[in-house]
Parts: sequence; C-alpha cells; structure tokens
Amino acid sequence: MAINRKQEERLLTSDENELVGMTRQAALAVLPDEEIAKIARLLRERRDRAQSLANRARREMRGKKKVASPPSDDTGSRLKAAALSAAVQRVNKERARRAVKNAREALIANAQRALELKEGAGAGSSGPKSRTSSKGMKRIQNKRADRIGSPMEAGRVSQFVKDAQAKRDSR
Repeated sequence: MAINRKQEERLLTSDENELVGMTRQAALAVLPDEEIAKIARLLRERRDRAQSLANRARREMRGKKKVASPPSDDTGSRLKAAALSAAVQRVNKERARRAVKNAREALIANAQRALELKEGAGAGSSGPKSRTSSKGMKRIQNKRADRIGSPMEAGRVSQFVKDAQAKRDSR
C-alpha cells in the first residue's frame, strides 16, 4: 500500500518522521554505513512495535481479548507499520547497493594487486618447466586411435537397428 508523505507526517511521531526522512535517497546517500545501520535498527524496532499494536487491536476487534472498549479500526496502526516498513526497505536496498559497490571495488583492487605482483615476478623467472614455448603451448598428439567412419554414419546405423528391433518386438 503506497503512502504519500503527507499521510506519513500525520501517522508518525516527530522522531519517526525524522528517521523516515533520513531514509530518502538524497539524505541516505551522504550518511556513513554506521549511521545507516543505526537507523535500520531503530526503524525495525518501531516497525515491530507498530505491527504488534495493529495485531493486538485486530485481536481486540475480533473479541479474542476482552477489553473495556474494543477499538473500532486498526487502519492507523497498519498504515504506520506500512510506512515504517517502506523506510526499512529503502535502508536495506541502500545497504545492499553499498555492499555490491564495496565488493566490486575490492575485486578491482585485488585484480590490480595481482597484476602488479605478476608483472613484478616475471623479470626473474627463467620460464616455465613444462612443454611450452614462448609463443604458446605445443600441441600434444592424441594417444587414442582415430575413429573409423563418421559419427553420422554410426548414428544412422544404430537408429536403423533400433527401428528393426521395434518392428520385431511389435509382431
């Protein structure tokens, strides 16, 4: 359920509005990772509380729990939980995006380091000890015997035998 900003401002407390405001893209992009983790934790706590209040109100409306005056509607609590859930999703998406970016940067750094090590180690090497030359590997002859006949002919013959056997079996 999509909730616009005016509804969010009406549903949430001022502290919660401030937290949700920090999850917007412009504000979220400049925050450090530690701050984002702290915001995510606070948002989850508030979302869980709003969900439990909505569940309790729904239970009271059904009559499962006896109270002096059961609530007539739990829409506000559900909308508040939905708004906080949307904020948590935005934070999670930003954390995942940053994790992918950090992993990509680490991979690039490791590849560059490996290339530097490889280039640095190549000068003192006397060359490989296997059957290779400076222009590539030498061809190794296949020790198995060459096939007699073409694979196409072998397939044709085996299919002919299968068909003949099927005719005999169907009699």
